Amino acid sequence: MTLDADEKPIGQYASEVRDGMHIDWDVPIEMDDGNVLRADVYRPIAGGRYPVIMSHGPYGKGLAVQEAYKSAWTRIIKGAPNVLEGSSNVYQSWEVVDPEKWVPEGYAVVRVDSRGAGRSPGYLDPYSKREIRDFYNCIEWAGVQAWSNGKVGLNGISYFAVSQWLVAGLQPPHLAALCVWEGCGDQYRDAFRHGGIMCNFMIGWAKRQVVTVQHGYGDRGGKSKVTGLNVAGDETLPEDILAKNRKDMARAAIEHEFLDDFYIERSATYPEVNIPLLSAANWGGMGLHTRGNLVGWEQAGSKQKWLEVHGDSHFTPFYKQEGEALQKRFFGHFLKGEDTGWDQQPPVELNVRYPGEKFIKRAETEWPLARTEWTKFHLDPDTMSLGVEPTETEATLDYDTTGEGLLFSTGPLKKEMEITGPIAARFSVSSATTDADLFLVLRLFDSDGREVTFVGSNDPRVPIGLGWLRASHRKLDAELSTPWRPWHSHDEAWPLTPQEPVELEVEIIPTSIVIPVGYSLALMIRGRDFEHPDDAAIPDAPYPMRGVGPFYHSVPADRPPEVFETTNTLHFGRDHPAYLLLPVIPAT
Repeated sequence: MTLDADEKPIGQYASEVRDGMHIDWDVPIEMDDGNVLRADVYRPIAGGRYPVIMSHGPYGKGLAVQEAYKSAWTRIIKGAPNVLEGSSNVYQSWEVVDPEKWVPEGYAVVRVDSRGAGRSPGYLDPYSKREIRDFYNCIEWAGVQAWSNGKVGLNGISYFAVSQWLVAGLQPPHLAALCVWEGCGDQYRDAFRHGGIMCNFMIGWAKRQVVTVQHGYGDRGGKSKVTGLNVAGDETLPEDILAKNRKDMARAAIEHEFLDDFYIERSATYPEVNIPLLSAANWGGMGLHTRGNLVGWEQAGSKQKWLEVHGDSHFTPFYKQEGEALQKRFFGHFLKGEDTGWDQQPPVELNVRYPGEKFIKRAETEWPLARTEWTKFHLDPDTMSLGVEPTETEATLDYDTTGEGLLFSTGPLKKEMEITGPIAARFSVSSATTDADLFLVLRLFDSDGREVTFVGSNDPRVPIGLGWLRASHRKLDAELSTPWRPWHSHDEAWPLTPQEPVELEVEIIPTSIVIPVGYSLALMIRGRDFEHPDDAAIPDAPYPMRGVGPFYHSVPADRPPEVFETTNTLHFGRDHPAYLLLPVIPAT
């Protein structure tokens, strides 16, 4: 069926029955300020009231994942061919559920184009108060429709997960459950500015995934494979008009160096999240898709909350049958009142990671794990080693911030060791200038000295841990900091005095790895992003993949060469303790 855009007045919409579903296209949802958003509603053909699975975001509800995200789709069906079963996949959109797999099980699936995106007019301002208030309104609209049972669940990856944290904090009455899959909640620390250093991701993300589906992109954008309509609106507006009608997120990140209202309004208030929650994190998503799910689960006010942590790519675990089954057990329990076995689900389910992309599922009751043996591995400047015995050697080590940095290693382990949990490093550094950017990389090497990497959320060869800190942002929030997770306030600059050392505490994103006998764990400290010498060369990849995916830090306006391309110095001795605090899990 191909719809005629000109024959549908603003208050009307087209409906049809196809592929076992009743589908309403471009349903209008009026906001409190009179603006109208457009939604597609997929529901069972049979009359009745059904629980709702909703998503709300800027990626274009009618844009086929196979066309817009060719590289990701190829990896999904290669890694999990069972994704193709039970669906024509023509309704499959990026990072949201496939209605052909949910409607037959008694759900109404609602996809909403957020304000200013897709087929919804308005000013495009991602994660803003206005956008999240719109989301609230959409939830309440869905909760009172004739086909709704009054219970709305939210499900989706990344953007569609982040927005869940935000809207849940407003506590919409009809919101009944959240599946937050790989979505950050603290926009400053998790996404825009790692350790105070601006991440390039926001620049590329906006160009690739938002601007190309802004409402008014019209004929320049894609068309729905199902309806034939423009994904980004029927009208094609000139670029200067479109630019005035959207928030420039990259410019905002440059202009807002410190944690201020720009980030606060776009970040979660976890304690206000008070409904059943399933938070799913990715060990390999250090630049965006790990920290928020873990901190969010810890701090959420929900009395019923579950944490799941996995590996692999950003998308395959969500779409494959195992991930879908987990989601359906959760929502079946809370939205339909079914006996899905969810009452037997452990509060924490970790896919503990081993070399070779091996994972062993393990049930836990808390995070971080109560039995953790927090162990200091001290940096030795004489042997460049990591060891449990401290050294009092008075020494300094210089490194060129444009080079490879310094590497400290445990050497081959004599017995297996598991580290699972948050990680922190403490050391003293000075710079030839008034600031320093520290990039910490936790690396694993096999018995032959070859590096062992893993499939990460947005890069197929990630190390086991990453951490960042701008030295002038070293100020700690004493109330929120712990020995294993230093919490920086990012509210003012503490410049360095050239050549004078300052003590730093650096958060390294939580990880899980069981290190075999003969393997070595290493900590690299450097002045730029970790990278492999060659690209992973994935066909149709939207960015180079050299170890950190799109989460690199090289914005000249944020990292002027005269400040950050210099020589840094690590200081060691009685007055300058230097160690890596690891969450060692004792063998059972």
